[in-house]
Amino acid sequence: MSAPTVRVLSLLELLQSNNQLSGSELASHLGVDKRTVRRYIRVLEDLGIPVTSEHGCSGGYMLVAGYKLPPMMFTNEETLALSLGLLAAKNLRLADTEAAISGVQAKLERVMPAKLKSRARAIAGNINIMLPVAAADTPRQHLEPLLNAIEQQYSVIISYAANQQPPITRQVDPYGLLFRQGRWYMSGYCHLRQELRTFRLDRLHHVEPLTDSFIRPADFNSAEHFQHSLNNMAGNMDVQVLLHTDQRTAAEVLGAMAGMLKPQNGGLLLNSRTDSSDCFALWLSQLPFDFSIIQPPELKQALKRHADKLMQFAGN
Repeated sequence: MSAPTVRVLSLLELLQSNNQLSGSELASHLGVDKRTVRRYIRVLEDLGIPVTSEHGCSGGYMLVAGYKLPPMMFTNEETLALSLGLLAAKNLRLADTEAAISGVQAKLERVMPAKLKSRARAIAGNINIMLPVAAADTPRQHLEPLLNAIEQQYSVIISYAANQQPPITRQVDPYGLLFRQGRWYMSGYCHLRQELRTFRLDRLHHVEPLTDSFIRPADFNSAEHFQHSLNNMAGNMDVQVLLHTDQRTAAEVLGAMAGMLKPQNGGLLLNSRTDSSDCFALWLSQLPFDFSIIQPPELKQALKRHADKLMQFAGN
């Protein structure tokens, strides 16, 4: 394509991506003068694309409200971003989405020039993304109603079973979703506990939309809330463990949880809480580096029981 044609298409993309842009702003983006911008606008109008303009200091050019075209062109960077995004979506392994992802890929390729189509296919065929595999028991049927509730900001009734507990019915205002280490989570305001909570989707037994609406807090971030919850984990037992490792190794093993650790002589100090010394001891036993339990004594005893059990298996 010739340079003027590319700039006309770029102008169309700018108008689709922005509510309104002045002649000076368009000229700056395209690297031309305002007179050339007006000529490009006339080209779009001749093609039947409805461009309107407003005069005055705050005026500018815009497309008629509601007018949209499918993507006309992509840059190398945009092609990379789209293709990597589709690869990551495949790794989530959600049921019944493989055909949808393939359909998106095909539609994108239909509007790409040959060079970018070749690039997209090369990315799909030669790049692999290793995300934690989604838990097989994650019920995909809950994702769509929760997404609808988050988008439209209405409450839901859920039946939720915490670890080794019977299901409890709760009303929740869902604020956001999170995919972490193979599992989906929903964060929101729990009316039963009257505070922000995070719920694992594989522990949901039922989701029912309500007509009650809510206002999501501005700039709420599910990942940040999850990290804050880790740092302030609920439980009836204080835990202090010194991990004999460095920050880099801890980050590789623990991921975001490494943000909880504080440098100390001999390693990194983990302060947390737990309701189960046995579960915490099992988690500690899987760490690839040494550690020292400072408190509580119940955790040391639980770890010893776990070690004795493993020694028993090893002796058989």
